[in-house]
Amino acid sequence: MPSSVMPTSRRGDGQPAPAAVSTAGLRKSYGDKTVLDGIDLHIPAGSVFALLGPNGAGKTTAVQILSTLITADGGQAQVAGHDVATSPDGVRASIGVTGQFSAVDGLITGEENMFLMADLHHLSKREGRRVTAELLERFDLVEAAKKPASTYSGGMKRRLDIAMTLVGNPRIIFLDEPTTGLDPRSRHNMWGIIRELVTGGVTVFLTTQYLDEADELADQIAVLNNGKIAAQGTADELKRLIPGGHVRLRFSDPSAYQAATVALREITRDDESLTLQIPSDGSQRELRSILDWLDSAGIEADELTVHTPDLDDVFFALTGSTVPNQPSQPKEDVR
Repeated sequence: MPSSVMPTSRRGDGQPAPAAVSTAGLRKSYGDKTVLDGIDLHIPAGSVFALLGPNGAGKTTAVQILSTLITADGGQAQVAGHDVATSPDGVRASIGVTGQFSAVDGLITGEENMFLMADLHHLSKREGRRVTAELLERFDLVEAAKKPASTYSGGMKRRLDIAMTLVGNPRIIFLDEPTTGLDPRSRHNMWGIIRELVTGGVTVFLTTQYLDEADELADQIAVLNNGKIAAQGTADELKRLIPGGHVRLRFSDPSAYQAATVALREITRDDESLTLQIPSDGSQRELRSILDWLDSAGIEADELTVHTPDLDDVFFALTGSTVPNQPSQPKEDVR
C-alpha cells in the first residue's frame, strides 16, 4: 500500500499555519467495532478539507465528535482553539453543521426556518430579520422565501440548510455529504457556494462520496479506511502515490511501430492496435524527452496520450473498495 503524505501547512514566515481543526490519536468504538483508530488531522483556517472513505469508514463519526454531538473514547481534538471535551460550548459557538439529511422544516416557509434559527442564536428580531434577508438573497431564495419549504427542490433545500447554518456566522462549517442525491447542476451550484464561503475566510470540513467533488474543492484530502487515515495530502500528492501513469503511443505505420518497439525499453506493446505504453509520471520533462527521442530517431507516432492516476485510482488502491462516485441513495456511515 502506498505510504501516506502528511504535509504541514506553513505561513509565509515559516511557522505552521493556525489550525481551525486538529486531532491527535482520536479514537471511537462501538462495541467490538473500532470506527476511528487514532486519527491525526491538522486543518488550516480558511481552507477546504475533504474526508473520503467508503460507507462505514467513520466519516460521520468524525464529524459528530468534532461538532460535540458525541464524545471520543480517546485522543484529543480542538476546533477553533477549543477542546471538544473540555470546552464544548466554545466549539458550538464557532461552528455550523449541515448533514446529508436536511434539517429544514418543510411545514413552514423558508423565511420562517431562518427566523427560527435566528431565535436559536438569540438574535434580536431586528438583527434576525436583517441576517435572514441577507442570506436569502445571497443564496437566491428570495422568491421562494414565503413558500413552504416542502415545495423546494433538493438543491433549494440544501441552499436553505446552509443559509440556516450561517445565521450564527460560524468560522468553521462541517458539511457531511452535502451534495448526495443532488442533480449535476445543483451540485455545481453547491460547489460555487462552498468556494464563496472559503473566500470569505470560512474553513470547510467536507465529507463526500464524490471523488470529483474532493478533487475540485479540497486544499487537503484524507482517505479514511478501517478506522485509520490511509493517506493525506493534496489531490496531486495523492495521485502521485499510485503507480500506473503512462504515455500511450499509437502508430498507423507498422514499420514505425516496430522501430519504436526495438528502440524503447520498459514498454508494454499491443501488436494488434500498434500501440505502446511507456511508464511515465506525466511530467513535462518526461514528455519532452519522449518527443525529443521520437524526433531524433525519425519516428512519427500518430497519437500521443498521457494517463495519470486519478482519485478513483487512489481510492481503490487505498481502500480496496469500488469507487463511490455515484451512490444510488444517501447512506449513513456507521453511527
